[in-house]
Amino acid sequence: MGRTFRLDDRDLRVATLAGMAAFFSALFGTPLAATVFAIMVISIGVLYHVALYPSLLAALVAYGVSVRLGVEPTRFTVAVPDQSVGMFVRVAALGVLCALVSILFCKLMHGAGHLMKRIKNPWLRVICGGFAVIALTWVFGTDYNGAGMDIVTRAIEQETVAVPWAFLLKLVFTAVTLAAGFKGGEVVPSFFVGATFGCAVSPLLGLPVGFGAAVGLAAVFCGVTNCPVASTLLAVELFGAEGMLYFALACCLSYMLSGYQGLYSSQTILYSKLKAQFINVHTNAYHAGEKTE
Repeated sequence: MGRTFRLDDRDLRVATLAGMAAFFSALFGTPLAATVFAIMVISIGVLYHVALYPSLLAALVAYGVSVRLGVEPTRFTVAVPDQSVGMFVRVAALGVLCALVSILFCKLMHGAGHLMKRIKNPWLRVICGGFAVIALTWVFGTDYNGAGMDIVTRAIEQETVAVPWAFLLKLVFTAVTLAAGFKGGEVVPSFFVGATFGCAVSPLLGLPVGFGAAVGLAAVFCGVTNCPVASTLLAVELFGAEGMLYFALACCLSYMLSGYQGLYSSQTILYSKLKAQFINVHTNAYHAGEKTE
């Protein structure tokens, strides 16, 4: 659209951010989280204020249009426990575990991509990946194909998951599918992984299962995108504001401890996560303070 209207390079970037916010908002019905995500995800540590209003306007319009067309916004019913020191400690522990899951998520996504690229012929790569997905589906069933939002809803609202390692299976299915060349996204799989992981480990931490699944969804999404503010707002819009402090704590810990991995290799992290230090590193290509050749 920007090229059609002959926007210059600067305005084209703003239009791109607005488009990101609009589609995110239309898909999930979360205009505020979509706006903040769009203006923060490119360069972690920089807020593109110039794109704030265009992105918010685009997100609100997209949200309104999608609702008018009958697309129900994504919302979940979650019972949030009363605030207590013990509950904050348990949520913090879940946030730390979600950081580890986020690292595994990113490493598996990128590792599978590098592995599949060893098959030079793209048609052969697709065929091999397709047969791999068919074999995985034959062994483990169809729960891990597609978006899987029904599984996410089941984990959060019905507090059940088919098997405790469902999050690992979704990771494998997603990694093989995308690495083979089939087009899809990583955002909804991160929801699936986070919710099912939170559902599985919550009883071990003494957390309500549905609430733990909600925290897991937000924290894993945060860990793989490096966007704690947007992830907290996403949780508030999906689950309600009652648990905002819990969500914020889990997301901050997941962000801080997930290292310099990320779903998007073009993403830049400008400042260290652990100290006030300008590092300007790219996710998956660099480590803090260490530049690869």
